This record gives sequence, structure tokens and C-alpha cells, in this order.
Amino acid sequence: MEIGIFNMLNDSEKCFDHVTRFGLNVCQLGSWDMNLATREIAEKTVKQSIAANVRVSAVWAGVPGPGEWNFREGPTTLGLVPEQYRQVRVEALKKWADFAVWIGAPAIITHCGFIPENMMDSNYEPVVEAIREVAQYCEQRGIEFWFETGQETPVVLLRTIERVGTSNLGINFDPANLILYGKGNPIDALDVIGGYIKNVHVKDGFYPTTGDQLGREVAPGLGKVEFPRFISKLMQSGFNGELIIEREISGEEQINDIIKTIEDLKIWIRQC
Repeated sequence: MEIGIFNMLNDSEKCFDHVTRFGLNVCQLGSWDMNLATREIAEKTVKQSIAANVRVSAVWAGVPGPGEWNFREGPTTLGLVPEQYRQVRVEALKKWADFAVWIGAPAIITHCGFIPENMMDSNYEPVVEAIREVAQYCEQRGIEFWFETGQETPVVLLRTIERVGTSNLGINFDPANLILYGKGNPIDALDVIGGYIKNVHVKDGFYPTTGDQLGREVAPGLGKVEFPRFISKLMQSGFNGELIIEREISGEEQINDIIKTIEDLKIWIRQC
């Protein structure tokens, strides 16, 4: 397991400085800006990644339109679930798939949204079909499509992977998101979807304490994930992907938390 970090794509000469400043050589490269999903930016990104000696483990693909990270507007704004944004987001994900191919990344990642719990919901099959369209496009381009955990329970995610049915599906497992959304215990979730995990977000948090807002994110090791147990079970399951640190704050606190998380991860891995 290699330690990496979440890194935002940008059109500057310092795209990978956020990775190398921590002495790391791998990242997930993310963006919500569709203007960056071009061959020209891809060629520039490849040159910069080579110069920085940074490998991109996957492209985290943001999509156009609104997105509210809560329990109120979230179900009607996030991912491929909202019908009014679905097709434009399918096309956006295809563009990010092209970008991933151009830079040599093996997969794209996204949140698919609050996938209906009830498989008989009239919106369930259209969501599955939209995911399948993106996954098939990725398959044709020789890359994978990875779901990021969060808005759906592990069982719903497993069911959806089975329904989509392509050979290139995987999971970017964010253990904190299962907690922040109140969707499950990440250690137990490994029993359900562990076989599909390709990358892991190293993030932590607490369960929701109101019915409207997500739980609170904290630095890895300070929340409910129980990283030593989690990593141990990951290793026992044969996971050999990347551990991608994602600390969703900014400034000096983020930098300090990342430095400590790198140190902690090395200890936790050695203890397994």
C-alpha cells in the first residue's frame, strides 16, 4: 500500500507541488472545472507529473451543476440521481474519462449520488442505466469507473455494481463518508464491498447529530473510523491499492494534519 494525497488539477506550473511538498509520489487528481478536461491540459499535466515524479492513481471527476452536501438538497443535486442534470453529467464524466486516458490514469472516480435504497423506485433503473453508459464508455477506452462511497449504503452500492454489470467497476472507499452520511460502519462495510475496493480515502469524522446536516470531519485518527483496525482488515482482504489522504480543510491546519497523518499511517501499516 502506497501513501498518497488528494490533489486538485490546475493549469499552473505547480500542479503537483501539493504532493511533493509532503515527500509523496502518488495522488488522486481531482477537478470540478470542465474547462480543464482538454488534451492540451492533459499533455501539460503529463509533463508536470513526470518532472515531479508523481503518479496519478485516478482522476476524481467533478460534474457540472449544483451540489449540496447535506440531507436536504443533497438527494436532488448530487451525482447522476437528479434527472434534470443526469445527461449533461454523463457527458461530463465521459470527458473526464478521455482526460484520464490522455494522462495514463487507470480510472475515473465520482459520487453517483443518493442512489435509491428501494430497487423498485422508478428512478432506480434510470440511474443504473446512466452509470452503465459511463462505465461502458470507460470500458471501451480501457479504463475503470470507481464509485466513491458516501451517499449510499454498502448494500445499495453492491446491488448497483451488480446491476450495472460491466467488468471495470470498482470503489474508491472513503470510510469517513460512511460515517458522515450515517450510512454504515466502515470496518463492517468491508465484508460487503471489500472485494471491489481500488483506492481508499484516508479521512475521518463523526456520525450526524441532526437530521439535516452531515457529520463533522476531523483529522484521521480522531474520529470513528478506527484506522488501525480498518487498515489491518484491509490488508487481510488483500487490498494493495493506494491510501489517499484527504483533509477537507485549508491552510496551516490542513498541512499539519497531513504531515501527522503520513506519520500515523506508516505506524499503522507497520503494526498490521
